Amino acid sequence: MAALLDRLSKTRGLPDRIFLDYGPEFVARALDLWAYENGVTLDFSRPGKPTDNAMIKSFNGRFRDECLTDANY
Repeated sequence: MAALLDRLSKTRGLPDRIFLDYGPEFVARALDLWAYENGVTLDFSRPGKPTDNAMIKSFNGRFRDECLTDANY
């Protein structure tokens, strides 16, 4: 994840803040170190509160239903 954010920051710039859930790819020490070194705040949703990131959960579900499912068949 940190390597991807490094590449994106070269073309898009660095965000002030990244909103995350507690997925294993987001709680890694490498991501925490990357954020610290780049002055980016990692803002985690509250555990067990899917309404904190309802918009992205909705987008991911719709994207999966409309794009990924069709690609698999």
